[in-house]
Amino acid sequence: MLSSVLSQTRLAVVLAFVSLPWLVAVHPLQARGPNILFIVADDHGPWAVGVAGNRQAFTPNLDRLAQEGAYFVNAFSVTPVCSPSRAEIMTSRYGTEVGITEWLHPQRDRGRGLPAELLTWPELLKQAGYVTGLIGKWHLGLEDKYHPTRHGYDYFFGFRGGGNRPKDPSLEKDGQVRRFKGFTPEILTDAAIAFLEKNRDKPFALSVHFRAPHAPWLPVPEAAWEPYASLDPALPHPDYPGLDIPRAKRMMREYLASVRSVDLNVGRLLDAVDRLGLRDSTIVIYTSDHGYNMAHNGIWHKGNGHWLLKNPPPATPNIPRGQRPNLYDNSLRVPFFVRWPGVVEPGRKVTETISFLDILPTFAAIAGATIPKETIVRGRNFLPLLEGKKVPWDNDLYAEYSTRHQSRTHMRCYRTPEWKLVRDFLNPGRDELYHLTVDPEERHNLIDATDPAIRAVVRALDKRILEHMEMLGDPVLELARKRAQSAHRQ
Repeated sequence: MLSSVLSQTRLAVVLAFVSLPWLVAVHPLQARGPNILFIVADDHGPWAVGVAGNRQAFTPNLDRLAQEGAYFVNAFSVTPVCSPSRAEIMTSRYGTEVGITEWLHPQRDRGRGLPAELLTWPELLKQAGYVTGLIGKWHLGLEDKYHPTRHGYDYFFGFRGGGNRPKDPSLEKDGQVRRFKGFTPEILTDAAIAFLEKNRDKPFALSVHFRAPHAPWLPVPEAAWEPYASLDPALPHPDYPGLDIPRAKRMMREYLASVRSVDLNVGRLLDAVDRLGLRDSTIVIYTSDHGYNMAHNGIWHKGNGHWLLKNPPPATPNIPRGQRPNLYDNSLRVPFFVRWPGVVEPGRKVTETISFLDILPTFAAIAGATIPKETIVRGRNFLPLLEGKKVPWDNDLYAEYSTRHQSRTHMRCYRTPEWKLVRDFLNPGRDELYHLTVDPEERHNLIDATDPAIRAVVRALDKRILEHMEMLGDPVLELARKRAQSAHRQ
């Protein structure tokens, strides 16, 4: 009789415990939803880390993350420029859906930002009981109505716009903007460590958005510059016709030094997590808002690229001289590391394709947060990939970028592991086709190939581009239809 009563009591306790709302869908290895430390650099190319095989990238702390966790080698932004990519991270929606298709200019885009009615992942985690914070770059609207604290963050220390100084930055703290002394990555890291110390006993989700390695790259601390002071750097495509090699080498040194300044501060964050006893209860994720080029295919910068040539091609009606807007893989692909002790197998390389659209559903699954049924979510939950499960996975990627500041384009792209088609629906003659399995560096544009098999590939990829544009209500859909029909008649 007594044993029966005790069994019933234990059952009642267990049922009451598991029914608590903040435990719904929490990973079984966690007593509560794990903490999340989400580190996002700015303009960090996927090739600029040691673990990618780059001996000139001195990134021991990022390499450590890859060794202690998972390295996603096919992680992408779906728009290779700041503001749209950050909107995609926050909402799991494409830039065309949220009205942010280009980086937000401080003068031209006054009054624009991330709409308040859109659900963000910090809002979801806050509802699930997390303390949320953003330290660093926002770039999703300058006005108060777009403030990070209006989008789910409890705490904000950083800057609302897109640019800042690498040293002695102006930053907002407690609602007031003032000048801070010191190197920007170190100041942001100090604030992040203070947040960890204050909230160590609560479930937290902290975003640390570094400004580096965004240009200007210098100055950096001596420890970051020292390996590059006398380095004669190798370039990825030194044989590109007309490449300005002296300029490219100088820029490569400065850029990699800025990357190293980020790596040094990632090391400080990892040390703080360990010192505070948070290692086993904290997921650490590192990525960048998009990729970067540095002499790759003769350009530097990201999707709104610049030629790095002694004599750039002449201007066209929509493309000024010196500009090279693009959807190269080096602009879209990002470094992506995830350390989660007890869940993610150390040193595992994940080859499945993920994108920033997948952040919101994955964070919701990790935290046990419920996404309302009416919410449109374009991404997928990649928690099974973190856990090492073999699940059906579509490795195709759709990307978009309509430039309107330095140049004017309407670029759309569909990428499979084998092929990649890029259309510029505003500028005839700028379309591109790459056979990625034999030309991963995208050096040979096959768009004019007459081989029937290649033309069939183009038709299939065009169809997928148009399907996505229709799904998203893309404002240039009709222009795209006309261009596609014209291309297939040729």
